[in-house]
Formats: sequence, structure tokens, C-alpha cells
Amino acid sequence: MPAIERLTPAAYAGAVKELAEVLADAVDDGASLGFVAPFDRQAAARWWHEQEAAVAAGALLVWTARDDAGGIVATAGLSLAGKANARHRAEVVKLLVHRDARGRGLARALLAALERAARTAGITLLLLDTRSGSAAESLYLSEGWTRYGVVPGYAADPDGSLQDCGFFYKRLT
Repeated sequence: MPAIERLTPAAYAGAVKELAEVLADAVDDGASLGFVAPFDRQAAARWWHEQEAAVAAGALLVWTARDDAGGIVATAGLSLAGKANARHRAEVVKLLVHRDARGRGLARALLAALERAARTAGITLLLLDTRSGSAAESLYLSEGWTRYGVVPGYAADPDGSLQDCGFFYKRLT
């Protein structure tokens, strides 16, 4: 299995093109990630570039998994809460695995890396949301996450159809 590594702020800008490839592939595959069609690699790269300030400030931590050739095939982020009364929590964001790299345990490995880093940082509560009935939802449930609600028609898929979304938390002890 490829090594999971956290991108430093210095390495982040150089990884945007590959991160954009993974994001564009996920949206093209129908993942509900906040984007609607048309969505191409240029739009994906713009989105990742927009995150540079948060990465530089340490508010967004980004991990990657690389294939044997060194290319990024999966990514996940941890968005740290900025409010003084919320420093104990963070949100898992953009856990993505390229279609060509699925079935290798990369999503599970990325999730474990985020959880370890959160614990080390003193974070005791993680949150996330995902489309109901998705493979991601099954992953989170199998990894001990608790669904605390479902909102009907919460988010649109890339084709614009509204989908139910499950909201999850995990206490880190």
C-alpha cells in the first residue's frame, strides 16, 4: 500500500495539479462534493488553489497517497475549527480516491491518518457528511462513526439531482 503523507504548506502548491486530477475524477464519477457539472480539471485546480491560504495558515491539513510511480491517487483533508469554543473539533473533508486506485484500502488508511493526527493535536471530536447510501457512508459506519442525522435533499450530485446526506461524528479518546 502506498505511504500516506501530510502535505506541508511548501509542498502543497506543487501538488495542486495532481490533487485536481483526483477531485475531477471523483466529480466525474458522480461524487457529491459540492460541485456540479460541467466541472473539469481547471475548475478543480482553481478550487485547490483557493485552499492555499488555509493550508498555509494550518487551518486545513491535507494528506495524500501516492502510487508506485509517485503520483497522487488519493487525498483527504482535516479542516480545523477556527472558533475559540470549537478548538476541540475538526471536520473531515474531501476524502477522495481516484477510480483507478480504489479497492486498495486507501480511504481507510487516509481516515486513520487523519484520526491519528487529530488525536495528537488534542482534537476530541471529528465531524463529516456524506451522501446517504454511498460507499463512503459504509466506510464511516464500519470505522466506528456515528450517524446523528440525515437531511433529505441536502446536496446536489454533479448532475444536479438532490440527494439525502448523512451527518456523522466520531469521538476520539
